[in-house]
Parts: sequence; structure tokens; C-alpha cells
Amino acid sequence: MEADENFLTQLDELLEEFAGLRKRSQYDDLSDLPEAEVVRFVTRARAAVHRVAGKPSVYVDHCEEIMKHGGYSGYLARQLVGVLASLRADTARGYLRSQRELLYAEIFGDFLEMAQHLLDEGYKDAAVVIAGSSLEAHLRQLCQKSGIPTDVKSGGGVPAKKADRLNADLAGGPVYSKLDQKNVTAWLDLRNKAAHGLFDQYSGPQVGLLIAGVRDFITMNPA
Repeated sequence: MEADENFLTQLDELLEEFAGLRKRSQYDDLSDLPEAEVVRFVTRARAAVHRVAGKPSVYVDHCEEIMKHGGYSGYLARQLVGVLASLRADTARGYLRSQRELLYAEIFGDFLEMAQHLLDEGYKDAAVVIAGSSLEAHLRQLCQKSGIPTDVKSGGGVPAKKADRLNADLAGGPVYSKLDQKNVTAWLDLRNKAAHGLFDQYSGPQVGLLIAGVRDFITMNPA
């Protein structure tokens, strides 16, 4: 929910910026305003649509169709503000969140199907890596959805948090339960064994339980 509130704030700021431009202008196409100001709005509006809606989405498609046809920046601004308003309304109603959740579930589901196929063919080690990577990616999506930072500031830059840290932050949110945290910890441990070549420390049946567990976890905790 915090992520959606952040998106709404961004969209509201842009809608207010356009309202301010329109109030200062005598013309619908803003042609009497400094070109740099209008171009700035167009650039920010386009970036916001991509950032909030993401691909694939009808909002991004419509935005890019407007930019493709081109024209004076004031005309583009007037067209883009319609996309912003629609995106704002759907985000406020939770429609966009549902769309993203369905998309992510489909993507991760495909990877888990791939992991299951590899396991069925006898490639348990490759299956662990794919399932574990899908789990970590989902943890990052959950953090973004919940407004939890996925990076850590340090003297050497801003490195991404490790999966164990993401898991702890999500459980402490609390985005999910301590029991879920323990399960995720066990699954990540299995993935780490495969990543370090400790292939004799886990079996095919354990990998099967991992894949099934991750699938259920993603279903119960949509991002």
C-alpha cells in the first residue's frame, strides 16, 4: 500500500504541475509559455507513466503512441495529462496493483514450471538455482510493493540487500509471518548450497518440496 501511495503522490504532483501551466497560459496548447517548462513536464510525465504502470500496460502503450505521433510539446502535454489522470484513478482504486500482481505471478510461475521440468528430467541442481532465484526476485518485488528499501547505503555505494536481509525486513514489516520467514530461510539455504557446489547436501525430493513451497508462498504473498 505504501508503494501505491507513493505513486499517487507522484501523479498528483504532475497533475498539479499541469494545472499550474494551464492556468498561466491563455491557450490550450500552452504555446505562450516557455518551451523549456513544457518540455520538462512532458519528460517527467512520460517517465512517471513508465515508472508507475510499467510494461506491459495500456498506459505505457498509449503514452508511447502519443510520443510517436509527435507534435508541439504543449499538444503532447495536453494528451499525456489524460493518461496521467486515468492512471491516477486506476491506481487509487487498486486496479493497477492487481494487474502487476497477476503479471508477476505469471512470470514467476513460468520460471517455477521450468524448474519443475528440469527436476523431472534429473537436473536437480539447475532446478534449485532457478527456483531460488525466482524466490529472491519475488522478495524484492514484495519489498518494493511494501515500501521497504532493497538497497543498503554504505561508504562504498548503495549495494543491493542480500536475500536473507530482505526476508528479515519483510517478516519484521510485518509483510508475512515468522513461520514464512523460517520457510524462506530454509529455501534460501538450499539455493546457496547449490550455488556453492554442495550438490550432495540435498536430494531431488527436497528440491521438489522447495519448488512447491515457493509456488505456494508466491500465491499467498502476491507482489
